[in-house]
Formats: sequence, C-alpha cells, structure tokens
Amino acid sequence: MLEFAGFLPILLIIGMAAIQLGLVGYAINQAGSGARAAARVASQEPGGGEAAGYAAMSDWLDANVSAPNGGGDTTTATVTVDVPVLIPFAEFDWQVVRRATMPNDDDD
Repeated sequence: MLEFAGFLPILLIIGMAAIQLGLVGYAINQAGSGARAAARVASQEPGGGEAAGYAAMSDWLDANVSAPNGGGDTTTATVTVDVPVLIPFAEFDWQVVRRATMPNDDDD
C-alpha cells in the first residue's frame, strides 16, 4: 500500500499531462474547423466569415478569427486559439494558429 501511495502523484501527473495533450489536439482541431468555415463563407459572401468561424468552434475556447474579404481569386482565413491549461500553477502561453484558403465565387 505504501508503494501505491508513493507512486500516486506520478500517476496523477502523467494522467494530467495526457489530458493536457488532448486539449492541445482539440484546440488544433477546432482552429482548423473555424478557419475552414470562415474562409468558405468569406469567399461566398464578404463580411460573414468571422461570424462563421466563431460559430464553427466551441464557445469556451479563447479564439481570434480573421477572415478579410479576399481580393483576387482566393480568400484566406486565419484562426488563433489559446490552448486551455489544465495543469495547476503552470503558466503556459500556448497558441495554435491555423489558416485556410478557399477560392472566391465567380458570379460571371
């Protein structure tokens, strides 16, 4: 029993690190989804890309969406997500940046 009590903090740290790694992966996934949605909508209707990017991501993530109206043939959206930190007393400043480019609609 004493060995288990001594090993328990190590198991907790490993478990929290695994969950933190999952949060990083989730933030990457959400940033990519938001960037694709923002670029898709901004290429079809100028001005609606940022709202679509925010709508495609979870509300509890701290994200910044930039989807300027693309001039030319393509529109590129950029999403930056701050990765949530699970580990207490850890001051990580992790950010995930994802970009997506979509062709503009031609109304010719």
